[in-house]
Amino acid sequence: MDQHLTPPDRGLTRPPHLRPGDHVVVIAPSGPIDPERLTAGAEILRSWGLRVTIAPHVLDTHPTLGHLAGTDADRAADLQDAWLDPTVDAVICARGGYGVHRMVDLLDWDALRAVPPKVLVGFSDVSSLQEAFAQRLGLATLYGPMSAAGSFISDGPTAEHLRRTLFEPESVTVLTSSSATALVPGRARGVTAGGCVHVLAAERGTPAARPSYAGSILLLEDVHEHPYQLDRLLTQFLRSGAFDGVAGIALGSWEGCGPLDRVRDVMLDRLGPLGIPVIWELGFGHGPSSLTVPLGVPALLDADAGTLTLETPALAPRG
Repeated sequence: MDQHLTPPDRGLTRPPHLRPGDHVVVIAPSGPIDPERLTAGAEILRSWGLRVTIAPHVLDTHPTLGHLAGTDADRAADLQDAWLDPTVDAVICARGGYGVHRMVDLLDWDALRAVPPKVLVGFSDVSSLQEAFAQRLGLATLYGPMSAAGSFISDGPTAEHLRRTLFEPESVTVLTSSSATALVPGRARGVTAGGCVHVLAAERGTPAARPSYAGSILLLEDVHEHPYQLDRLLTQFLRSGAFDGVAGIALGSWEGCGPLDRVRDVMLDRLGPLGIPVIWELGFGHGPSSLTVPLGVPALLDADAGTLTLETPALAPRG
């Protein structure tokens, strides 16, 4: 099943990698933040030699909606101000939850497009923001652990993989895990895209949604979605044409989604008929330990070997 090995697209614009002394800003684009976790995550970033600024509204809570970290306008302003600040080299999200869908259209995309590219790190609800960055800015982002997330604070390999991706991206071009196996065998080339299934499904029909993921190595994972809910979400993608022309699929964590054999059955039933290679459990997403995976980079997926090999490092050399 190597018929999918077409020449890869060059991918999206990659921001430059980080080095000690660089300035990062932590933002909260979605749910409210635990102050202790915020402090612990910031200390890890500082231990890497980074200068860390906490955005002004990170510890806010929406005045009436307790599931949001501050108002939509304030969360958008924190992101935009950090992105437009010429001293900032990277923006790292503190956590996911819910809220990006509400604030993403409040951003001045023309202004964001006018500044040099920089690193954006996040996952889960941040998938909506990463999709917008890909579509509106043509910019690659990192689908990786957030600074106030439990896996980043408590799991050394998770933090170390992010550190290497940020500082030494050429050292982490082969992504795999001990549980990675072929759900559907074969190899395929494409540009990485995707993220959290239910967040991406909610993007369908919005200005940031791409018509399809044609030519992509599609990364999919989720948390706390029952197998029947995952079935419904994947069926929505299939019926909308979003999966038309996808080159290959890498599946990540399904934390809290019920018995894994039932999740696997759903994936095989919905994705198997596409006739493309699929990796089961590559090791990214909501699990207790996770890889950092770039979105927007050309890659080779080898389902039989259980590997995703980046054909360019996640981040670009410094100029």
